Amino acid sequence: MRLPFSGLSDPVTRTALSASQLAPARARTLVRAAISEGPPPAGSEAWKLERLADDAALLVSELVTNSLMHAGTDVEIACGLETSGQGPGEPADGGQLTGVLVEVADRQPSGRVTGDTSGQRGRGLGLQIVGALAESWGVTYRRTEKVVWFRLAVSEIVPAPAGALSEAMHRELDAAEIFSPSVRADRRRVAEWTDRGGAFLAEASELLAGQLDEDMVAALAGQLLVPRLADWCAVWLTTESGAMRLSRVWHADERRVDALRFALEPDPPPPTLRTVGIPWPWPEGADEDGTGGSALAFSLVSGGTCVGSLVIGRAGPPETTDTVARTVEDVARRVAQAVVTARQYTRQTSISRALQRRQLPPSLASLPGVESAIVYEPHGRGQTVGGDFYDLFPMGNGRWAFLLGDVQGKDPEAMSVTGLTRHLVRLLAREGHGVESVLGRLNAAMAEEGAEAVAVGGESAQPRFLSLVYGELQPDPEGGGARCTLASAGHPPPLKLSPGTGVVRVAEQQMLLGIDDGTEFTAYSFDLAPGETLLCVTDGVTERRSGQRQLDDDDGLADIFAGCGGMGAMAVAERVRQAAHDFGPEPVEDDLAILVLHAVAG
Repeated sequence: MRLPFSGLSDPVTRTALSASQLAPARARTLVRAAISEGPPPAGSEAWKLERLADDAALLVSELVTNSLMHAGTDVEIACGLETSGQGPGEPADGGQLTGVLVEVADRQPSGRVTGDTSGQRGRGLGLQIVGALAESWGVTYRRTEKVVWFRLAVSEIVPAPAGALSEAMHRELDAAEIFSPSVRADRRRVAEWTDRGGAFLAEASELLAGQLDEDMVAALAGQLLVPRLADWCAVWLTTESGAMRLSRVWHADERRVDALRFALEPDPPPPTLRTVGIPWPWPEGADEDGTGGSALAFSLVSGGTCVGSLVIGRAGPPETTDTVARTVEDVARRVAQAVVTARQYTRQTSISRALQRRQLPPSLASLPGVESAIVYEPHGRGQTVGGDFYDLFPMGNGRWAFLLGDVQGKDPEAMSVTGLTRHLVRLLAREGHGVESVLGRLNAAMAEEGAEAVAVGGESAQPRFLSLVYGELQPDPEGGGARCTLASAGHPPPLKLSPGTGVVRVAEQQMLLGIDDGTEFTAYSFDLAPGETLLCVTDGVTERRSGQRQLDDDDGLADIFAGCGGMGAMAVAERVRQAAHDFGPEPVEDDLAILVLHAVAG
């Protein structure tokens, strides 16, 4: 038996609880049931039995809450009773109740618990309360679990004098007693919440900070308030039209969530700027026996704007105190600010993605006699476009153009260059400029823009350089394949795979675009016969690192490409992408783009 006491009979009541907001309430129910089924204490003092159950329920609730907050694993609750005259291994009946033993075990032994009961080292007050109420307690660490246990003795139960507990403990007990369904408000209400919730509000701020989804904010608000401060909670959020939508509903009894949502949804609170709680009608289905309860509605206000409403309810007689209401007001303000922050992030992300999507074609064009495939992975988190870009478009007269480029840098200015370059190349190509002319004119434009940036910004300004593979295709509608003309400006040289001759370079690397406005470029022409494949990549592939080595050292990319014989365009692109990821143990640290053209028979 794991409980650290002798003289206690088996079986001890044990229950495993999943990691959810319902776990503390279920733990309280378990402990209360175990105590109520035991023998009475000496002298048949019923008030002592009730106080013992109250204290045990409070302590196990705090320990389970702490475990969920800090370990986040499923927990196991064990509860056993001590009786007078009971020997080791003997049944617990026939004597009088002398104490109760409870332990809470989680599956994270690495999360250490200090023995400090002052409340200064940890964020919660669970061990502070345990230290004040328990006759003895302790922590046991095992290889696969951590166990916190406590013992409550009937002989230790005396009426608590005012001022016996610390101010911080008063606040925690007041919240648990006023709102918990199993711990009544008729005991230990010995102090007001003079600092409006203290550790609880700090905990709320920590949970809400950094949340970037408004519905997740609403869900966390429910988990914060239920079951600690309410039996149920509902959160409405405003829409763009100013209407209210019911985002999340929480209930200590999860079976009542659907019925509660059905009752609340047709009648949302009005979006007002009043921050204090106002009485709200008790909805049908919120409690089991239909006796009703008390509910309060709080507007979610931030910066003079209402972003929603929060309603909490507690079954039974109305016992909400002003201090608890003020605590919920503070929570509501934190929730409102978190919603505003999440909406700002969503709005900025939507604008950014809309702009980014315009910088790349929605899909590759389909051209006769040639399969095409693209793999594109921007490095920046949350981005759809990075410094790499691509395009494949018709030029007219049965000709097609393709490009794969890389702008220096990964900031928003670099991303803006990708869109400008792609549209400028399309314009030049459709005006009849050949490969060499397109690169020459683009180079002059890049160099001129770089010189203007330096003139305006001084030496600190950084001109933008661009590497680019640009080519034209003339498909052969009868025999299949295509005639290809291309050039590489500072870009990894394109490779061609032929079934008979293997992998060869089809162009030499030339000067980056934007360095010298007088640079002249040379184009290379070749046939892309049926069965042959053209591979173009950005330096995110060739410079992929593993220690001191790069993927393209000793023609590493050519070796990978040589193993792609007989594959279609998409299969080749995916093979090269996977090889780049597998080359090193660390994540890819650059944008990655792969363009493949595979000629087929006509």
